[in-house]
Amino acid sequence: MAEVSAEARIGAPAEKVWAQLTDFTAFGEWSATHTSFPKGAPTALEVGGTFEENMKLMGFPAEVTWTVEDLEAARTLAIRGKGPMGVNIGTRYTLTADGDATTVRIDGEFTGAAVSLMAGKLKDSATAALNESLRKLAGLVA
Repeated sequence: MAEVSAEARIGAPAEKVWAQLTDFTAFGEWSATHTSFPKGAPTALEVGGTFEENMKLMGFPAEVTWTVEDLEAARTLAIRGKGPMGVNIGTRYTLTADGDATTVRIDGEFTGAAVSLMAGKLKDSATAALNESLRKLAGLVA
């Protein structure tokens, strides 16, 4: 297993950050790993809902089928995905309002046989991507 996380304080209210975070038509403007939604961007999120995403992980293309596991508007979005080579991915976005600002935390988890072979590189690459994504997200909403 490989676990990664990143956190940033963004100078915008949680509702504004949430609106950008869940605007899947603009997901590629801030997500450093996103390349496309092959069947179109999700239009509504609900627990149990699924969507497909093409991503770039460690420089390699990856197709992931996501399932929404937890959802609380302007607070939490947790998704779990099945990727290539038996790799399972979990991602949790947590927003904590702090006056006119919001602390955004992204936690990621990678499991599966292939992960143990590349855990160190995967952690480094994913952590860098999360930090870049938070920087871009902040630029869009602040």
